[in-house]
Amino acid sequence: MPRRIIKRYLPDPQKIRDHKYLRCLGPLRHDPNILHLNRRSVSGAFAVGLFFAFWPVPFQMLLAAIGAILVRVNLPISVALVWISNPITIAPLFYFSYLVGTWVLGTPALGVEFEFTAEWVAQELSLVWKPLFLGGLICGIVSAVVGYITIQIIWRQLVKRSWDRRCRRRRAARRQDAADAFQAKVEKE
Repeated sequence: MPRRIIKRYLPDPQKIRDHKYLRCLGPLRHDPNILHLNRRSVSGAFAVGLFFAFWPVPFQMLLAAIGAILVRVNLPISVALVWISNPITIAPLFYFSYLVGTWVLGTPALGVEFEFTAEWVAQELSLVWKPLFLGGLICGIVSAVVGYITIQIIWRQLVKRSWDRRCRRRRAARRQDAADAFQAKVEKE
């Protein structure tokens, strides 16, 4: 089952409930659904986490946690998936989002020379924020839908494979029992 694989890597549920940054959510953080591992909660967590991974805002993890609690999907998985946009991948992800936004808005992409100063960030952000946020929203929605559907399919296939294996073992056991009963009957006669 996929549940056993995922459980190995998840933190203790009590640690999650008692986390200092989640205290502001009050009784919502004690909902048992935010820690369940089933097909609905895991695929929903993938959707929430992937959606917020493309948002070019600070505190993506907090937004993913709030989203997971409000939608009642697995909290640790949705927060972990935000790290797809980590310091190594954030530039290509946001540049792709920016290009998608410029394509949708029909504006040309700006050629930018990078400088790591506060003035440069403020000046360039004022020029690119509309296509960046629109592209982030579109990429977030598309990746959330694709992630949700992919996890649903993978989970279903893994459960089906496990069920088929169990059925084959039961049939083999029944055949063996029938063969043993027949052998005992033959020896008895």
